[in-house]
Amino acid sequence: MALKRRSIKDSRGESTLFRVRALVGFTLILMGLGVLVARYYYLQVQRHDEFALRSENNRVKPRAIAPARGLIYDRNGVLLADNVPAFRLEVVPEQVKDMSAMLDQLREVVPLGDDDMDAFRKQLKQNRRFDSVPLKLHLTEDEIARFAINRWRFPGVDVVPYLTRRYPYGPLFAHVVGYVGRIDADDLTRLDADRYKGTSHVGRSGLERSYEDMLHGEPGYELVEVNADGRVQRVLETHAPVPGKNLYLSIDVRVQKAATEAFQGRPGSAVAIDPRNGQVLAMVSVPSFDPNLFVNGISKADYTGYMSAEDKPLLNRALKSAYPPGSTVKPFLALGGLEMGIRRPEDTVLSTGEFCIPGQQRCYRDDVRGGNGTVNMVRAIQLSTNTYFYKLALDMGIDRLSSWMGSLGFGKKTGIDLLGEAEGILPSREWKATRSKYPWFQGETVIAGIGQGYWNVTALQLAHAIATFAGRGTPYAPRLVMATSAVKERPVPMPNPPTGPTLIHKAHDWDVVNQGMLAVVNEVGGTAKGQFTGFPYLVAGKSGTAERFSRRSNDYDTNKNTAYLAARHRAWFMGYTPAESPRIAVVAMLEAGAWGAQDAGPIVRKVMEAWLASTGGPVPPKNTPEGGPSPASSVPEVPEDTPVAIPADMSAMPADNSSVAPDDGGTP
Repeated sequence: MALKRRSIKDSRGESTLFRVRALVGFTLILMGLGVLVARYYYLQVQRHDEFALRSENNRVKPRAIAPARGLIYDRNGVLLADNVPAFRLEVVPEQVKDMSAMLDQLREVVPLGDDDMDAFRKQLKQNRRFDSVPLKLHLTEDEIARFAINRWRFPGVDVVPYLTRRYPYGPLFAHVVGYVGRIDADDLTRLDADRYKGTSHVGRSGLERSYEDMLHGEPGYELVEVNADGRVQRVLETHAPVPGKNLYLSIDVRVQKAATEAFQGRPGSAVAIDPRNGQVLAMVSVPSFDPNLFVNGISKADYTGYMSAEDKPLLNRALKSAYPPGSTVKPFLALGGLEMGIRRPEDTVLSTGEFCIPGQQRCYRDDVRGGNGTVNMVRAIQLSTNTYFYKLALDMGIDRLSSWMGSLGFGKKTGIDLLGEAEGILPSREWKATRSKYPWFQGETVIAGIGQGYWNVTALQLAHAIATFAGRGTPYAPRLVMATSAVKERPVPMPNPPTGPTLIHKAHDWDVVNQGMLAVVNEVGGTAKGQFTGFPYLVAGKSGTAERFSRRSNDYDTNKNTAYLAARHRAWFMGYTPAESPRIAVVAMLEAGAWGAQDAGPIVRKVMEAWLASTGGPVPPKNTPEGGPSPASSVPEVPEDTPVAIPADMSAMPADNSSVAPDDGGTP
């Protein structure tokens, strides 16, 4: 049996190997320590300031503070647009690991509608990941309480206080004041990102949009300390925002309310203007809508209801809808005839029931069978005699007619401080040349003389024109905002100088047309006789009944059914008072009215009565026996200027063309 050889232990070799390994290990340790020291030196010494700042930034976060939106008041300091405290859910995207899962879980705690989700996802795509994005606005107390209990489950989600817009008068001022809405993707491309930090709403319509820059203000910010989860621990520093400026409107709530109620729900519009300065005293479009529904996102059901409504409540009829003016243009045409020297007040025309252009077989009718006989200018305005104005328009010619009417503001924007104003249509050769291959015909000039044919005017344009006339020819751009103020400062008036020299160069011309319009209201046979009986001031006015579509024949329409007539006509009435020294000019239009004086006249009267009450004038009795208005000698003297009561310490269809107009005569 062979014996195994036992290996002899090499102690010296093992010792040498250990020393080599130890040396290598020690060397590697020294090298590692050197690298660490070098890195430490690099980070802690060379880049100390940079990383200290980044560390501080992780601990301290700036948070934008949206400015309080400016308030809107009426001329007497009545609040029309307010800011009220509310709470909303906000999400910081970079602090949410799984957005879809978080939203699904959150919906079990706080109800989130489809509208909320759609708006959130749209804004999420546009915002930076570290910016807060509103998820649900105007939380209820119950929703706030339920989220507070489950708050630990949703890092990056928080309840944040904010100010939301509220419109105390709802539909009454919806078309004038307008409303604000949530900022969307389209807004982010046009708005100044720095100025709108922290802001969730922007003006959408009305004055809220037109005066957005003034109402918005300047944002502030605060420095807050946050923990590792990004939740605020304390506020370190605050830089307050600059609130937006307050607006003071020339509109009177009482006059606006009376005008709206006078329509009794019938579609139409009304505008009242102070002819001395262009201040708009009332601007009404019926029907209207509730602007509060739009502030935090209108539901699809509500929006569909508004959009599908036949009477189009979202349409601002006073500003954007234009219609044939009918006989309301006759006083302006008469004034033009006097100013151009084409007519003298005593010149007469024989009205036999129809007017024929010399050399043509086509004739144009008066609405009164047999005509009004021989009429001068005053009587032609009083009786609204078509024949007189047919001939005047023909003698004037379309070029001079359109030039004169254009100087009164027709066919162009009035310059009111609201966006979206319609220009209407002023008949002219140039206008037709851009839309038709046919030349201008004399018959088109004839019917332009009675406010038919291509004519289209808005209630605002007509109100501007009659206010210019009532102001003896001095034109002012209509203005809704008469003063502004910063916080804790007195209101500063907004200047509104005349837009040009007077359009009336001979005072006698104004007197003649004014006499005709006085006769419309106060003389026997006037088309609005009886509509202002008992009113304490003399009223001058003119009715207009414009056809919505052409007659099929030249036969006289003997149907006296008011429903039938209303389906055919637009009813207009314009007037001003006191007649010799006007302080208010009013226009009312009904989309469906039997006669101008009968249907639109009472609306104008109610507006004037409300204005009279608001200025402290004599209030007319509710039941006055028939008879003429108070004689001029008994009319109370009108004070020169009523001071504006603003508290010092306040810190708000396509029109249808027609060839012949019906008579404007009041009650059929």
